[in-house]
Amino acid sequence: MDSNNCANCPALHNVNNLVKLGVDMSEFDYVIALAGNPNTGKSTVFNSLTGLRQHTGNWPGKTVARAEGGFIYNEKHFKIVDLPGTYSLLSTSTDEEIARDFILFGQPDVTVIVVDATRLERNLNLTLQIMEITNRVIICLNLMDEAKRHKINIDHRLLSKKLGVPVIPASARQGEGINELLKSIYDVVVGNYICKPYRVSGEIKYVSKAVDELVYQITTLYPEIPNARWIALRLLEGDQSVIDAVISGDIGSLTTRNYQIENSGVQ
Repeated sequence: MDSNNCANCPALHNVNNLVKLGVDMSEFDYVIALAGNPNTGKSTVFNSLTGLRQHTGNWPGKTVARAEGGFIYNEKHFKIVDLPGTYSLLSTSTDEEIARDFILFGQPDVTVIVVDATRLERNLNLTLQIMEITNRVIICLNLMDEAKRHKINIDHRLLSKKLGVPVIPASARQGEGINELLKSIYDVVVGNYICKPYRVSGEIKYVSKAVDELVYQITTLYPEIPNARWIALRLLEGDQSVIDAVISGDIGSLTTRNYQIENSGVQ
């Protein structure tokens, strides 16, 4: 699939939920979430992608600032939403709740995770949590210049193979890797690259049985839900946002209609 065939590439985001989250998609084809730990250079990546095409405001009902911007690539209009910097998505703070809910309910067409190449192991905690929620992930391996200065060598191709998603080395302050990141975003949204993210697995006595029972109940009610196991785990942990979404029925808006592209292309 190439740019000439992209007229039929479906946008995968959840328009209704994005409206609830205060995001207007009327002039855009795709929405990109930008996630990452604090101090990874995420804002620099955001500025490099959007230039002056950005504005700020607050998240609906929150005092947390939100930055949005846009860019055009291969004649397609992309909106990018800069999520609060967080170390996890466990919803123990307002920032974590905002970031998690946007990825879960907004179902962005791609989530770009900016990680610090000098602290890769610590940054992978958030990365693995995001990959539990969505398949469409790109890792921007930022601060490669700092890693080189500290004599840290990272095989980004091997990392990509292990994680099952694109890994783009970058030094955003110097503008390095941004063009490759733009191409990677495009390739994922049009299905040129099919992400197959690594998922943490493990059996825990008694807990695994409870998870399986909940997954069965969730998928019985919502056969097309794409991340039933993650939702089951959040319910067992007492995650109030997920509990409320199940009670209200909002969880039913998360369907595999948004994941059909994963089987429509060849990586």
